[in-house]
Amino acid sequence: MRTAIVGFDSAWTDRPGISGAVCVLQCEGSKVVQITGPELSTFEHALHIIESEASAADRCLVAIDQPTIVPNLTGARPVDRVAGSLISWLGGGVQPASRARIGMFDDGAPIWRFKARLTANDDPEAARIAVAGRHLIEVFPALALPSLAPAYCGRLLGPRYNPGRRRTFRLEHWHGVLECLVEQALANHVPELVEPLHSLGNHPAPKKSHQDMLDSVICALVGYLWMFDERDRMLVLGDLDTGYIVTPAAGEARVRLLTAAGSRSVWAA
Repeated sequence: MRTAIVGFDSAWTDRPGISGAVCVLQCEGSKVVQITGPELSTFEHALHIIESEASAADRCLVAIDQPTIVPNLTGARPVDRVAGSLISWLGGGVQPASRARIGMFDDGAPIWRFKARLTANDDPEAARIAVAGRHLIEVFPALALPSLAPAYCGRLLGPRYNPGRRRTFRLEHWHGVLECLVEQALANHVPELVEPLHSLGNHPAPKKSHQDMLDSVICALVGYLWMFDERDRMLVLGDLDTGYIVTPAAGEARVRLLTAAGSRSVWAA
């Protein structure tokens, strides 16, 4: 079976001059036979890439770093609060998703046009067993990193690898995250990711666009793990009614996510 896995770090909006990034893995069975990107991408360009890549595969999974199910009019989704409990412990924050966020999740937001044209199945469990069709899962690089890069899993130890935040960005964290991801790519039999990760590490002064491309690689890796790794090394937090996130989960990160989900009556498995 041939599977196309599209990691899409969207920009949440369609504002001029602001774009996300896409990274694509084409797999024969679980073996990656071709990698495309990472490259900067708008929603429109991402749809074009998905159309092309899906046409060459039996099934296509799009792993997007953006909420894909947002029924709440205000506040935050239950899964956002669970994710926020871990991210805040790491020293970061989570942007809450609600319909009140104009340009991101209101009725005219680009994510809904994207989904309408993508015509994908939202059920993450269905994606794992599917032999055909298009499938969409929500992922969150910052939530995956404590498990993919355990050196950054600890109180206030979250990596400051976003060059767009100049006051907090740390170049050593940028390279540390890249090194951890190279190790994960090799450990999970995806050596094809090593070259683009090394390429991102060659920039002496990374920019926000480089981080967008890095996050698209993380999205693609999480999508690959969801499709081919052991199920008990992953978590689905939340549900199809209120919103969910798929993430690798190991060690302290897994314990904290399960505890936070239990205390908030959010489904997690």
